[in-house]
Order: sequence, then C-alpha cells, then structure tokens
Amino acid sequence: MTHVLDGNAVGDRIRGELEGCIDTLADAGVTPGLATVLMSDDPASETYISMKKKACEELGIESIHHEIEPDAPAEELFDTVDALNADPAAHGILVQMPVPDHVDKRTVLRSIDPAKDVDGFHPENVGRLVAGDARFKPCTPHGVQKLLKAADVDPEGKDAVVVGRSDIVGKPMANLLIQKAPGGNATTTVCHSRTADLGAKTRGADILIAATGYPELIDGSMVKEGATVIDVGVNRVDADNEKGYELVGDVEFESASEKADVITPVPGGVGPMTITMLLYNTVKAASLQADVPVDLP
Repeated sequence: MTHVLDGNAVGDRIRGELEGCIDTLADAGVTPGLATVLMSDDPASETYISMKKKACEELGIESIHHEIEPDAPAEELFDTVDALNADPAAHGILVQMPVPDHVDKRTVLRSIDPAKDVDGFHPENVGRLVAGDARFKPCTPHGVQKLLKAADVDPEGKDAVVVGRSDIVGKPMANLLIQKAPGGNATTTVCHSRTADLGAKTRGADILIAATGYPELIDGSMVKEGATVIDVGVNRVDADNEKGYELVGDVEFESASEKADVITPVPGGVGPMTITMLLYNTVKAASLQADVPVDLP
C-alpha cells in the first residue's frame, strides 16, 4: 500500500507543539510577531498573505501587516523594512514576492535584518545554511524534511534527486539533503531544464523531490519502484469543473503512486508545511532575540 503523506496532519502536529514554545515565551513577557509586507495587487499574493495572517492568529503570533501601492517608489518599501528592522515587536519579517519590476528583489532580501529573515533568503542566512550552521532553514525545504521524518524516511545513505534549482526550494533542499546532520547524509543529484535524459536520473532516486513548476512533468515511468516522492509543485490547469481549473503537482499522481511507497498529494502535501515552518521560524526568531530558550519540535 502506498503511503500518501498528509501535510495537514503533520503541520497540525507541529503547530500543536509550537504552542508550548509560545507559552514559554509568554511567561517571559514575549509575544512572537510576524511582519508581512505586500507591494502587489496580485490575487495569489493577497491570498498567501491572508493565509499567513490567519495561521498567526490561530497560534497566538502577533500579525503585523503593511500594504504598499504597487506603483509607489521603491524607497517606500525599503523605508517600511527599515522601520520593521528597528521594531522589537516584529521578530520576523516577510516581504511577499513577487515585487514590482521597479523594485530589485535581491536588494529587498538584503535589506531585511538577517536575524528577522524568517524566509531564510538573506545571503547571510543562505551562507550559514550551506556551512551547516543554519539560523533559519527556508520554509518549504524544511517542511519537506519534516514530512520525510514523519514518514520514517531517513535520507542517510540514500540516493536523492531534486528536480529544480530555484533559490527558494531546489538549491536549499539539495543543501539540506547533503548536510552531515539528521535529515541529511544523502547522495544528492540536482536536475533542471538543461538535464539530459531526466528520466534516467529520476529512476535512480530513492527519494525524488519535484520542484519545477511544470504540471505533471514526472510520471510513473520516471519513478523507481519503492521510492519516496515529494511533490512541491502547485500548478493551475484547465479542468471541466465549476471553477474551470484544478490544482496539480509536478508529478502525475496516479501513475507515480503505483510505483512509490510514499508520496505527497497536491493539494494537501507540502503546501501546509510551508506556512507551518514559517510559524516555526518566527517562534525561533522570537526565542533568539529575547534570549528565551524554547524546545522547538
């Protein structure tokens, strides 16, 4: 029987364990605060922000939100980030991407105080991750690690293939898998749009992680018998239903699940873990900044 990993259930368990950390901080007079900044009228970005605010409220994390008109000068965004860097109530800062074309994304990431960079994208935090001394692990790859642990899949000694080389998922995921640490120690291959004969690579994977943004790129013929398949992709495709679309992953679920021992669905797999690990990083940031130790899950 293929084990379909329930990201909602794993995320709920971790959030429940974070409640104890928040209680510890509260006893010391500290309420974790997550500041979100939106400079876009993109409906998807607005939805993501709304989900993050709701998750904070449910867990007892203070949500601090700023909205900036998309056509405002870039300086308005940077001034907002500067103010949040100096605000002791904002333990974590997240600028929702994408930002408008006239705002340089890399400059935005560098403007956030690394100690408050709960996405883990500041160059200092990227460097610490690569060096094996992560302050904050990026939320989606960290969530994948937690899912593997929940399924009792230990990467140590296994062949892992990451399909995708983005700064958000592919690169940090590969770095976590090769770390000499729990949740790592895998022999890791990174594949991408220039990889020749992708299927030959993926069929060798004990752990296959798909993060490409191409709907159902990977089917069952590309999956090793007994593999663990983690599908990070969320793609909207046309469908003959009330909405006119459906969400699918980067993996063709039906055929892949016939080969895999463990697989994540879309939706309901990796997605819920991303927000959960953002909450985790916010609690960790509050703990570090207030110098109040907590027992993170």
